[in-house]
Amino acid sequence: MEKIAINTKCSSSEVHVGVSWQSIRGLLPEKGVIIITDNNIKRIYGDKFPDFPVISVKPGEVSKKLEVVESLTEQLLDLGIDRTGFILGIGGGVVCDVAGFLASIYMRGIRCAYVSTSLLSQVDASTGGKNGVNIGSTKNLLGCIRQPEFVICDPEMLMTLPEEEYFSGMAELLKTAIIGSEKLFEVIEVNREVLIKRNHDLLSLVISMAVNFKASVVSEDEREDGLRRILNFGHTYGHAFELYKSLRHGYAVAAGMALAADFSFARGHINGVGRDRILNVLKTYKLLRRYDIPDNQIGQLILHDKKKTGDDIYFVFTTGIGKTLIEKIPVSEIVEFYVKNKSVM
Repeated sequence: MEKIAINTKCSSSEVHVGVSWQSIRGLLPEKGVIIITDNNIKRIYGDKFPDFPVISVKPGEVSKKLEVVESLTEQLLDLGIDRTGFILGIGGGVVCDVAGFLASIYMRGIRCAYVSTSLLSQVDASTGGKNGVNIGSTKNLLGCIRQPEFVICDPEMLMTLPEEEYFSGMAELLKTAIIGSEKLFEVIEVNREVLIKRNHDLLSLVISMAVNFKASVVSEDEREDGLRRILNFGHTYGHAFELYKSLRHGYAVAAGMALAADFSFARGHINGVGRDRILNVLKTYKLLRRYDIPDNQIGQLILHDKKKTGDDIYFVFTTGIGKTLIEKIPVSEIVEFYVKNKSVM
C-alpha cells in the first residue's frame, strides 16, 4: 500500500493505492454519510458497502447532467443531509465527477471522498479535484476544482471491469507515461501480457507511479494555469473524436495521442524513434479506433474544447517519452494538420 499526498495552497488530499476498498469504514465519519454509486457497481459490490444510505444513478455519461445533480440534491435533503454531511462516491470517473460536483455546491460545500473502481478513474479522473457535468454535447462545461478528502484505489476492483473499460483506462495510463515518466512507459511497454492479465502487484505499481506524477503536477498547479495543461495531451483531438463517434474516453484519447505524436514529429519536437515507440505501444495494446470525422466538422468540434482562448488553443506536444511542450496555436493549424494527416484506422 502507498499513501500519496496532494497538497495545494487551499487544500490537501490523500490517495491510498493498493489498499482494500473495504478499509473505507475506518476513514468515514460515524454519521451523516451518503453513498453515491451507479447501478452496475451497486449490483457487484453493494452488499459490502458501509451501512449508510445509498443513491444509485445510471452508468455512463448519461448521468453527468444537471438534472441528475438536481435529483440527487432533492434526495440528500429528504435524507436529512446537512452542512455536516459527507458524500462518498463509489464508482468510476462519472460517479466521482458527479459526487464531487454535488459535494462542492450542496449547501455551499460539504465533505467528500471516493472509492475509485475503474482503471481510468484510478490513474486520472478521481485524482486532482476536477469535477463537472456536461451541457448538451460539451463535456464538463460546468464544473469546479475541489479536492476530495481521500481516494481509495484498490486494484482488486479492476478484476470486475469489462475488457473495453479496462483498456480505456490503459490509454490514460499511457498518457501519463508519455508526458511525465519514461520509466512508467517502459514498464507498460515490456509488460503487456502481465498487464492484460491484470496482475495485482504490477497494477499497484503502475497506478502508484501515475498518481505520484499527477499529484506532483496538481500540487504545483491546481487550477491549470500552466503546468497542469500537460495532462491534456491527446485530448484536443480526443475530445472531438469522443464527441463525434461516441468512443469511450480512453480510446478517443489514444487516437488523439497518435495524432499529437505525429503532429509533434511534423513540427520537429520529437524524433522518429520516439514517435514510433508511442504509436507502437498504442497499437500493441489495441487502443486505436476509427475516428473518420468529416473535414468540415472537425474544426467546430475542436472549438468545444475548454482550453480554447479565442481562435487559439493550448496544444500539448511531446518532445520525447516523458517530456512535453505546450504551445498556444491557432485552431486552424490543428484542423489543417488533421485534414492532411488523418487516418481512418
